[in-house]
Amino acid sequence: MLVHIAIKNLAIVKKVELTLGLGLTAITGETGAGKSIALDALGLCLGERAESNMVRDGADKAEVIAHFDIAKVKSAREFLSEHELQQDDNLDECFIRRVISPEGRSKAFVNGIPVNLSQLKALGSKLAFIHSQHAHYQFLKPEFQRKVLDQYAQHSSILLQVAQSHKTYSHTYKQLKQLEAQQQQRLDRCQLLSYQVKELDEFSIAEDEFATLENDFKKLSNTQELIDNTEFAVHTLKTSDDANALSLLQKSIKSLNNVAHFDEGVNGIIESLQNALIQAEDACNELEHYQERIEADPEQLAYIETRYSSAMDLARKHQVRPEALYETHLALAQEYQSLMAQEDSLTVLTDEVQTNYQHYLAASKKLSASRTKAAKLLSTEIQQSIREMNLPHASVDVRVKQELEPTPTALGNDIVQIYLSVNPGQASDLMDKVVSGGELSRIGLALQVISAKDTLIPTMVFDEVDTGISGPTASLVGRLLRRLGEKAQVMCVTHLPQVAAQAHNQLFVSKVTDGKTTETTLLKLSKEERINEIARLLAGDELTDTAIANAKDLLKM
Repeated sequence: MLVHIAIKNLAIVKKVELTLGLGLTAITGETGAGKSIALDALGLCLGERAESNMVRDGADKAEVIAHFDIAKVKSAREFLSEHELQQDDNLDECFIRRVISPEGRSKAFVNGIPVNLSQLKALGSKLAFIHSQHAHYQFLKPEFQRKVLDQYAQHSSILLQVAQSHKTYSHTYKQLKQLEAQQQQRLDRCQLLSYQVKELDEFSIAEDEFATLENDFKKLSNTQELIDNTEFAVHTLKTSDDANALSLLQKSIKSLNNVAHFDEGVNGIIESLQNALIQAEDACNELEHYQERIEADPEQLAYIETRYSSAMDLARKHQVRPEALYETHLALAQEYQSLMAQEDSLTVLTDEVQTNYQHYLAASKKLSASRTKAAKLLSTEIQQSIREMNLPHASVDVRVKQELEPTPTALGNDIVQIYLSVNPGQASDLMDKVVSGGELSRIGLALQVISAKDTLIPTMVFDEVDTGISGPTASLVGRLLRRLGEKAQVMCVTHLPQVAAQAHNQLFVSKVTDGKTTETTLLKLSKEERINEIARLLAGDELTDTAIANAKDLLKM
């Protein structure tokens, strides 16, 4: 629950600190005094958006600090632990601080640790919720009526099952639609790839084959030139009668040997020439063997020329280098297999989507059955509550209807609508067609109380939910809020003495001005001060003996 709140430089509040307790706390004061500012401050600590006009004129910042006791709020303690925001020395308390600059920028801290707005909202939803002045109008919307019914039914596990099955179905359905949308394009591509891969399969070029083809083509197409030039080389090196390289080297070595004994320096030259002779003889032998292997092969040349030409044509067709034809063949074959696999998966995915859809329908039907069962109980409870609020002939029927051809949603396929009749002989119809403003206030309050009474949120705040209510009905509303306050911490901004008198505690909001600045203060009223404030609510600014006596009677009741 909310233990303490400190507000500084927020709107027309200069500095206010409040210590709060359990039960129902009524907040009263004159119109325009700023009764809702405390609720706005709490809203900031729960993650509401900050505005620049929230900062008091002349102040460098606005600041709100809220202290919560979370000893019995398991979900809040788990959240703090999960996000490493807990206090090591005290796990049962939580401090939230919100600071706003004059430019509208804000910072949030939980137990002194900076957090972002989404984290603050997530934590705030576990600590308190605030019903604004006109919140009862949201109960006219079917989606909110469904939310109330789900909260009342407390079937969160079924809702989770529906949401998960919807997520699974939606994921596979999206994949299926993507495959179907691309099917014609995929089939056209498959047809082209089938032709291309078949053509490349038939050609069946091996890895690095083109380089070999290119080399063999050059060799075979120049066979005669190779023969002529190798014969000339052998003749020059060895077989020429006039002079050949080998005989010239031998003669040179012999000539130098004749003078070597005159100068030892010649020996090095002789050794080099002998090495050259050996290498020349080896080269000549290799050249003769190479020459013997050279022969013209017109058939082989034709085959290589044809294959080489085909490789060049295919390379041009696929716009790649001939050396990359092998890799291109592999890539196209792989793409073809992948597209064919997608085509096969289309059939599998179609079956999977249908299966997931059936799982979703089963979960949504289970949810619908739970809602239908809870709707009967909720109808009775709402009817009983609003009959106690001076609508003795009210008849309530919470209806759950499944759509005939539903579009799957994460919340199921039900339309939840509250049908109502408030007068004898009046046919039941949708709430927005049969209720007046005052009746809607009472029905909205009943729905708020009923939907909130089983919640695990420890603090509930109502901002003038009694608008449009007066007289005996106001007393009934006060008693309803008091009963709720006996189970949780409840705060209510009110202008009705009957509601204020039912509170366990009462705060008074006042506004003072010196003509230049305005300041709002909040005070916790003593028993005597409560009598005077309730008398003021009854009679206006002039406190009469009768009003004071009536105030005492209300408090005794």
